[in-house]
Amino acid sequence: MIVMALDTAGTDCAAAIYDSGSGTVLAEVTDPIGRGHAEHLMGIIDKALAQAGITLKAVERVAVTVGPGSFTGIRVGVAAARGFALSLAVPAVGVSTLEVLAAAELERMPGRPVLAGMDAKRGEVYLQPFDATGAALAEPQAVTIEDARAAAAVFDGELAGSAVPLMRGEAAGNGEPDHFPISIVARLGAMARADQGRPKPIYLRGPDAKPQSGFAVARV
Repeated sequence: MIVMALDTAGTDCAAAIYDSGSGTVLAEVTDPIGRGHAEHLMGIIDKALAQAGITLKAVERVAVTVGPGSFTGIRVGVAAARGFALSLAVPAVGVSTLEVLAAAELERMPGRPVLAGMDAKRGEVYLQPFDATGAALAEPQAVTIEDARAAAAVFDGELAGSAVPLMRGEAAGNGEPDHFPISIVARLGAMARADQGRPKPIYLRGPDAKPQSGFAVARV
């Protein structure tokens, strides 16, 4: 099965082509653009397809990161994945960014449970525990830094993600943002159940930007 994987949930804009039959990444392109995913994604996909030497017609599944992460970026990726799936008449599946962080840590330290945590800013952490096989032990949550530290203190396993310094009691800062390796997104997407329904964003809290009610236009 040929899987096209997309990631726009963080600072990266990335695409990969993966052959699940041979377990081979045929192509991967990642650009750490920060913002502007909507303008760059199609170009990234074109590069990945060209690198793999295939056309869109060869794609049999689309996988996309669904968050938690950038509110706008997630929407861009999910909309693109749904659009490609509809036009190609193939399944689209969502992959959690926390699951990707856990899987990346398991590649580095296999055989140990993982507590994945992302610095959500505003004094919060996106948190989710996984067992030694990468299976989720609980639903993802947005918790306070204090609660994340308490969870990490009793967790018998590895810590992963940008919130690790916070979970270890270090001061908050402008650390390295989370990156979600697109090859891992592709592999997890290939293993995901195709009957889970269309990919949907995982938003653990509302967007930072709020409409200003004083400037609302009256409806007629």
